[in-house]
Amino acid sequence: MQARPNILVVVSDTFRRDHLGIYGNAYIRTPHLDAFARSSVVFENHLVASFPTMPARADILTGTFSCTHMGWEPLPHHLPTLPEVLSRAGYTTMGVVDTPFFIRGGYGYDRGFDDFIWVRGQGDDTRPEERADARASWRRESDRMVARTMTEAERWLERHYEEPFFLYVDTWDPHEPWDAPEYYTRLYRPGYDGKKIYPAYGRWREAGLTEGDVELAHATYCGEVTMVDRWVGWLLEKLEVLGIAEKTVVFFLSDHGFYFGEHGYFGKAEWVHAPEAEISEGARLPDWLRRSWLLTVGWSPLYGEVTRIPLIVRMPGVAPGRRSALTCAPDLAPTILDLVGVEKPSSMRGISFLDVVEGKKEEHRPFVVSSWPLYFAEGEITVAVDSRPRRISSYMPLTVTTRERSLLVGGPQETPELYDLAQDPAERHNIWETATGEGTHLLARAIEFLEEQGTPEKHLTPRRAVLVKYTGGRYPADISKEAG
Repeated sequence: MQARPNILVVVSDTFRRDHLGIYGNAYIRTPHLDAFARSSVVFENHLVASFPTMPARADILTGTFSCTHMGWEPLPHHLPTLPEVLSRAGYTTMGVVDTPFFIRGGYGYDRGFDDFIWVRGQGDDTRPEERADARASWRRESDRMVARTMTEAERWLERHYEEPFFLYVDTWDPHEPWDAPEYYTRLYRPGYDGKKIYPAYGRWREAGLTEGDVELAHATYCGEVTMVDRWVGWLLEKLEVLGIAEKTVVFFLSDHGFYFGEHGYFGKAEWVHAPEAEISEGARLPDWLRRSWLLTVGWSPLYGEVTRIPLIVRMPGVAPGRRSALTCAPDLAPTILDLVGVEKPSSMRGISFLDVVEGKKEEHRPFVVSSWPLYFAEGEITVAVDSRPRRISSYMPLTVTTRERSLLVGGPQETPELYDLAQDPAERHNIWETATGEGTHLLARAIEFLEEQGTPEKHLTPRRAVLVKYTGGRYPADISKEAG
């Protein structure tokens, strides 16, 4: 393989790992990604670090654990980005995205790309003031967002395939609203009549939905997964047509998963509608702010359906196979820089897993911390999800995952949850009460990790309080020392 390979990164939002054939799903049709995976290295334990959408992108682009130092917000100017570093190293860097928050509102996630295309239309159902008419103009499948995005990326490749390039392609599909052409949904629901259901973003039974409603929504999601597979496959095929497949390293991944009834949830978070919410007398607020103020971010745990995401890497010269090492999004940028022989900036806290891809190492991380922005605390206001204010109801639970265990920890008022992944991969039986010592050891290690990332003390305090509550006042260093 050449010393300076091309790099293609494809991110597909909300793509559940267990909906790919290569990860064991024999029902959902993903023939193109499965074929790609058969010539690639498939990672079994790639996990969310920062959650949700834009914190995950910050992880990918900066190689940092963004949940420890920022939230859903503009990309910090002092952090160098992966495309910026690669551009200085002589790569032509390009971003093609339809995920709607990269540059909206001055977010600056296009920083460092030599060129950048935002394919407009995603998410405009939540922002009527933009008056985008992308969906109104749809006539055929090629008008859909993932199709337009992959087509733009293909056109760029036609112009630049003879240059060393870093091409980052990011599609919001299969994120909701699930609106693939109806023939895709009919693959999973014969006789589908076009009805659509939007996620409840909370406990679906309490929202008045039925199992049939969730099943219908899932069928529309599966249809969109298959549509995404087709168009990502279209882009990957172009590498062969251009004769550069053997010169190009390809990464396919997602940012997080989604609940379709598991653990009682339908969505990826809990938005609690509170019509009785009070706004101070005399407050002069625009209508949209009054409406958004009535939403509270409720208890939103990150179980495996959300945290376990696909990562597939095709690297010419490396035999296909599977890897069980624990990896996460901040490791991606250091891996790419290691691959092309460029030193990573000191700000990048991720660790290259190139040796794992190449089969030289079997292990990478002992555990991964998956978390909402750590400033999420009771009473705080966040603009996460759609850049509009939401009130946080309690400390949002973070998840610590090893090969054998998953630990969910919120604030000191919530009882932690600990699961034996070998015996209970669906995380249904909380063993915290019978394995508290094991859980506190894992929590202590996670807190030490967060300290190493420079997490502000005020964000660690509630997690320390949980530890103290269950260990008789001892602190992380003491517990970790005992654990060896």
